[in-house]
Amino acid sequence: MPRSPAFGLGLALAGALILTPDALLLRLSGMDGFQMLGWRGLCMGAIFMIAWGLTTRAPRTELRRLAGPTAAMVILCHALNATLFPVGIAVSPVAPVLLGVATVPVWSALLARILHGESTSTATWVAIALVLAGLGYAVTDTGAAALDTASLAGAACGLGVALALALNFVTLRHNPDLPLLPAIGIGALIAGTAGWIVTGPAQMTDGTLWAILTASIVVLPLSFFALSQASRHTAAANVSLLLLLETVLAPLWVWIGTGEAPSHRMLIGGAIVVLTLALYVLRARRVRGLASRAALPNKTPRQITPGP
Repeated sequence: MPRSPAFGLGLALAGALILTPDALLLRLSGMDGFQMLGWRGLCMGAIFMIAWGLTTRAPRTELRRLAGPTAAMVILCHALNATLFPVGIAVSPVAPVLLGVATVPVWSALLARILHGESTSTATWVAIALVLAGLGYAVTDTGAAALDTASLAGAACGLGVALALALNFVTLRHNPDLPLLPAIGIGALIAGTAGWIVTGPAQMTDGTLWAILTASIVVLPLSFFALSQASRHTAAANVSLLLLLETVLAPLWVWIGTGEAPSHRMLIGGAIVVLTLALYVLRARRVRGLASRAALPNKTPRQITPGP
C-alpha cells in the first residue's frame, strides 16, 4: 500500500537524527580517512547484503534489475559518497567540507527539476535559503574559510558528497522498483574494499575499534536505509533538508563526548537551521491536513426543496 508524504518526512527525520553521532564516533576512533572508509564500507555493505539475502523473495529478478544503468548510477553514488566524506575530513578543516555537503538540498531540487520535471515549492526554496544561510554563518568563523589548498580540497569533497547524495535520492524516488538493499550494499562494499587496499590490513586495527564499529554497524546502516527509503515517499529536496540536521547537531555530540565546545556562531547558526526545519515540517503537515479535509466527501444534509 502506498505511503503518504508524511511517512517519508518522518522516515527522513529519523534517519537524519540517527546519523548525528557519526562525527563523534569518527573523532573517537582516531583513524585516518581511508581506515574509516575501509571499516564503514565493508561493515555497511555486508549488513545490507545479508539483510537483502534474508528478505528478498525474487533474488534473480532483483539481480537482473541491478544490471541496468540506473542501478549502476545508484551504486556509484553510494561508493562516491562513502569515499569522499572521510577523505575530505582527513585532508581538510571540517568547515569547508560541511559547507559543500550543505548544498545537497539545492542539488536535489535542481536535479529533480532537470531530470524529471519535478517542481519545487516556494516554501521549500525559502527553507533551503534560510538553512544555507544558517549553516554558512555557523561554519565560517574568522579564518575558517581561508581559500588554501586544503580548504579547496575539502570543499570539493563536500560538493561531491552533496551531488552524489542528491542524485541518489532523486533516482530512487523515480525508480521505486530498483532493489534498495543490494544497490546500497554493493556501493558500500566497493568503497570499503578500496579503503582496505589503500590502508593495508596490518594498519586497519590501529585506533579505537568500538567507535568505528558502532558507526559502521549501527549508525550508518540504519540512517542511510531510512534516508534512502524516505526518498521514495517524499521529494528529494525534503529528505536533503532534513539531512542537514546532522550538520548542525553533530558538533553538539562532539561537545558532549569530547568537551570540544561549539562556537557562538555555530550555536546561533544551528538554531536558525533547526527552527527553519521545524517550521517547514509543521507547515507541510498543516497543508496536508487541510488538503485531506478538503478531499473528504461533503456529508452535510442535502437540502430538500418543497414540492409544488
